[in-house]
Amino acid sequence: MEKKASSFSGQIGFVLAAAGSAVGVGNLWRFPYLAAKDGGGLFLLVYLVLVLTFGFTLLTSDIAIGRRTKQSAIRAYETMRPKWKFLGILTFLVPVLIMTYYAVIGGWITKYAAVYLTGQSAAAAEDGYFTSFITSPVSPVVFALLFMGVTAFIVYNGVEGGIERVSRYMMPILLVLVVVIAGYALTLRHEDASGQMRTGLEGLRYYLTPHMEGLTVSRFLQILLDAMSQLFFSLSVSMGIMITYGSYVKPEVDLNKAVNQIEIFDTGVALLAGAMIIPAVYVFSGTEGMSAGPSLMFVSLPKVFNAMGKAGVFVGILFFVTAIFATLTSCISVLESITANCMEIFHSGRKKTVLVLAVIYLAASAIIALGYSIFYFEVQLPNGSAAQLLDIMDYVSNSVMMPFIALLSTILIGWVMTPDYVIDEMQRNGETFRRKKLYRVMIRYVAPVMMLVLFLQSTGILA
Repeated sequence: MEKKASSFSGQIGFVLAAAGSAVGVGNLWRFPYLAAKDGGGLFLLVYLVLVLTFGFTLLTSDIAIGRRTKQSAIRAYETMRPKWKFLGILTFLVPVLIMTYYAVIGGWITKYAAVYLTGQSAAAAEDGYFTSFITSPVSPVVFALLFMGVTAFIVYNGVEGGIERVSRYMMPILLVLVVVIAGYALTLRHEDASGQMRTGLEGLRYYLTPHMEGLTVSRFLQILLDAMSQLFFSLSVSMGIMITYGSYVKPEVDLNKAVNQIEIFDTGVALLAGAMIIPAVYVFSGTEGMSAGPSLMFVSLPKVFNAMGKAGVFVGILFFVTAIFATLTSCISVLESITANCMEIFHSGRKKTVLVLAVIYLAASAIIALGYSIFYFEVQLPNGSAAQLLDIMDYVSNSVMMPFIALLSTILIGWVMTPDYVIDEMQRNGETFRRKKLYRVMIRYVAPVMMLVLFLQSTGILA
């Protein structure tokens, strides 16, 4: 396959960019919630086992396909098997949908960072602040457009000059910020109204200790599903991103080491996020303080920061800057995946493609941002939850399409192409693919079953 015009400068550039894609807002608002809900250390043990088996298999497949074909999703699957081009089209549609709302979430985070930087942190801790913000017809749109504009500017500047350069700065800073906040959280102490004293170290113990009380087979299966879905969505697989990034990897790069490093970085940040958030919430709100989704980041945590006093303002600034970095690097990867596919389909240059996509997604972001005000409506999803515009896009892309695509890709690689298609690429330069036997078993037998179960569960078919 001919060399692609764009490429990462080397292994470090690729790993940091790929880790930036994998480390997203879900690491900050979903992982800690699930860890607290699903037995603390028990969830962590299950998650780590899945990282080394299930996550490794899917991540390896996407990156190896990208480098071997030197194409983005649509052309990559077509190159593998022309009749499977439809899978590439489905994969391409995932980031197309996600991009409509990711900048909106990035805009919310940017708004909160601005609030803390301008000394209005007390207002952010008030009941109803988040709701009043997202239901405004102006402010959410402005911040979404700002975030979308920054994302487009970085992608406009190319792989090495834009994406890699930003990732080289942002990812180390993000890691340092998470470590600093986690370290501070462990020093916290607070006495509640009843006189009970809670400390950050107690919160850490609650986070790390496996809670086996009341554990049943059904309960364990739910924990397994939660860990599997979190890992699946965290790694940026089955949405074409890692295929695109893999296509930018130079032939001499050792993919075995690169995959290991991406796994370590993504998992490390997730574990540190739990050590950062759970002890802090535990100290000021107890075990009842953990909540799911945006309410953790935009409702619960501002109250925790406010309870810290003056130090909470500084911690809040650090946290939301960290969240901006995590969201921006992920948003960049989503737009880059769309850009790369469009460049291949329409034979257009990067700058023209990004400008056209920027106009489209500035408009789309504005519409989604207004989904809680002017364009507000509510529908019932098959999984039973009530949804607005943003939730619908998220459900279709994340809960329906991604597990379905992953299921089909495991069948394609495991049974149509055979695992050797990926294994040969992993050993391209004579490197030893140490988990080769594990990969064969996972891609052919285990991963397809896991993806089928996850698809049935995430769509609400399997209760």
